[in-house]
Amino acid sequence: MSEGRQDRWGGLSVNRLAAAHVAALLDQAGPLGLRVERLDDGVTLVDAGIDAPGSVTAGLAIGEICMGGLGTVRLSTRASDGWPAWLEVASAQPVLACLASQYAGWSLSASKEEAGGKKFFSLGSGPARALAGREDLFTELGYRDQADCGALVLEVDRRPPQVVIDKILRDCGLTAEQLVLILTPTTSLAGTTQVVARVLEVAMHKAHELGFALQDIVDGSASAPLPSPSPDGGIAMGRTNDAILYGGRVHLSVRGSDEAVHDLALRLPSLNSRDYGRSFADIFRDYEYDFYKIDPALFAPAEVWVSNLDSGRTWTAGSLNMALLRDLWLEESR
Repeated sequence: MSEGRQDRWGGLSVNRLAAAHVAALLDQAGPLGLRVERLDDGVTLVDAGIDAPGSVTAGLAIGEICMGGLGTVRLSTRASDGWPAWLEVASAQPVLACLASQYAGWSLSASKEEAGGKKFFSLGSGPARALAGREDLFTELGYRDQADCGALVLEVDRRPPQVVIDKILRDCGLTAEQLVLILTPTTSLAGTTQVVARVLEVAMHKAHELGFALQDIVDGSASAPLPSPSPDGGIAMGRTNDAILYGGRVHLSVRGSDEAVHDLALRLPSLNSRDYGRSFADIFRDYEYDFYKIDPALFAPAEVWVSNLDSGRTWTAGSLNMALLRDLWLEESR
């Protein structure tokens, strides 16, 4: 990395900043319902919901690890808004926190033979992505971390095979003792929580896809309702997506022309998608479980507020659809 590109981000290291959060997670593993294992090669493996029970509190901590220590994830009780549990996410460095760290963009896979009889696939999220830099996104950001420690979160229901662990170590340039892998199945409390905690990241990724200049996004905050996980993987995955698509509210503070900021506000919400209005699980099924057939415009928060710091003007678009979420998530009491 050139010195100029390093200076653009003030020398911030998402892995070093996340390290204190990782240490706290390991220290509180028992109370948080986690199981920590040191593998034979020295890698630390954290089970946050496969054989260990995990917890919402663990999911909050993992959400902050995913954001590279550059964001906060909090739980609030807001039954007056139509659901009792909400996540509130904020970052003063949303580009690094969300895109260089939290975004689940690192594809990791192994064949049946490599994985011992069953194919393995996971998208890695968290700060170790910035060590590997395997995605084109890091070239666009002009960012690459060079820390001597790393944490990666895998949304899986089984431990990764050794061939995948070896690839992570090799691509990150870490020794085994320097790597922490956190496993968070979406069917678990921690897994559901850390996925819904991506509500701000979803908005950041959508803004990037729409061509808005990332360097002009200064600050971000967001909230989304936290559903109960389902033991069915497809339903659990659908609920986490629905929480953001229909219940996610995001506020971005940006710089630029009023025209560009207004355009971003109008184009950002999920209701711009032709697929808007049904549960994500049903949409995914109807597209034969092919993410690439889904309208990309759907992957966005329900409601956005965008403030232009250069002019002092704010625009809003979209709206929460709590009626749909209650229909999907809430059982009638008789």
